[in-house]
Amino acid sequence: MRKVVKFGGSSLASAEQFKKVGNIIRAEASRRFVVPSAPGKRRKNDTKVTDMLYACYGLAEEGKDFSHELRLIRERYQEIIDGLKLKLSLKEEFEKIESNFKAKAGKDYAASRGEYLNGILMADYLNFKFVDAAEVVFFKEDGRFDAERTNEVLGERLKNMPNAVIPGFYGANPDGSIRTFSRGGSDITGSIVAKAVHADVYENWTDVSGFLIADPGIIPNPEKIEMITYKELRELSYMGASVLHDESIFPVRSEGIPINIRNTNEPDNSGTWIVESTCQKSKFVITGIAGKKGFCSVNIEKDRMNSEIGFGRKVLQAFEDNGISFEHAPSGIDTMTVFVHQDEFMNKEQNVVSALHRLADPDMVDIEGDLALVAVVGRGMKSVRGTAARIFAALAHKNINIRMIDQGSSELNIIIGVRNEDFEEAIRAIYNMFVLVQL
Repeated sequence: MRKVVKFGGSSLASAEQFKKVGNIIRAEASRRFVVPSAPGKRRKNDTKVTDMLYACYGLAEEGKDFSHELRLIRERYQEIIDGLKLKLSLKEEFEKIESNFKAKAGKDYAASRGEYLNGILMADYLNFKFVDAAEVVFFKEDGRFDAERTNEVLGERLKNMPNAVIPGFYGANPDGSIRTFSRGGSDITGSIVAKAVHADVYENWTDVSGFLIADPGIIPNPEKIEMITYKELRELSYMGASVLHDESIFPVRSEGIPINIRNTNEPDNSGTWIVESTCQKSKFVITGIAGKKGFCSVNIEKDRMNSEIGFGRKVLQAFEDNGISFEHAPSGIDTMTVFVHQDEFMNKEQNVVSALHRLADPDMVDIEGDLALVAVVGRGMKSVRGTAARIFAALAHKNINIRMIDQGSSELNIIIGVRNEDFEEAIRAIYNMFVLVQL
């Protein structure tokens, strides 16, 4: 058994948390490759080290004195080192960081130092080999991740190592400069390492015991999802469920490696398993509910629209020409509705309307704002009759007006549009119908 284990910032925020992580890693010899994030918040009003680094570099970029801010960052690491009673010194590393900040090495370099330093610290604590991600994770000239080169170099580097620590979140451009993934990108690094070493399992340790069926900020103590497929996770992540960076799925998915989301503070909890496919039925008909506020709908009407070849292309071109991506585009015989993010659309709405008239010659264009989208996701929905009817009944019972319905051909999810003010109540209604009421 060979496992890659990634630990989030809250799992590494203090010496006490480091000790928990050390116990978890030492509990199984199969946990051979470790991917750490930068230290997160120690308490509610604390600041993440990555944010401290951004602020510190911001001063350096403006030519201002940043010595105080850098000292605070150094003290954060020293506090962990002292708490673990290590003999490690990061003095030279901080001198190098100070020099590179003065030379304006870039925001990506600044942000990456949180993971880099924590990787050195973690390797010293575990007595594992440290492998700098800049030497094994690569990006192309255009900024895209170089998956082929990374997999080859990283796999070769780790092939004969019994164990190693590889910091998350960053890699190197072709010229050797540092480049980071998007925020939360340590999840992606963990997945990349898991693929490179042909891991049996990718364990992602965080501060929650897996995925929950719904947002605990809306539903008190929602049920946990025991097992979820990659496809279901993509749908829920895209619609706001944020336990795992959604881009981290792809490297392991191509190798069929399962992901296990675990809680550092509850190591005996089995967490949530993310798999390619499974014959195991969900505990409930639905797997999860997620959603987002802040959408608007652009309704286009034109008589005999369905017989006009290229009408849909012309409509979507009006959005493309204005740099706006669309979320959903349900249509009828004489109508087509395009859902877009309201904050992207507001300043360009009249340009889009003009383009629609010029390109598609509609009879009418109507815009409605302040909408929310709710996704009900579940691999079990396609085999259970009446799922959609139960969703609509739950919403009708709460007097929630449905503004849009969209269902993919895979029958994996149903997207419902409601008013922003009905968003939380809609999620509660659907949760109660499928989880609290069992047929």
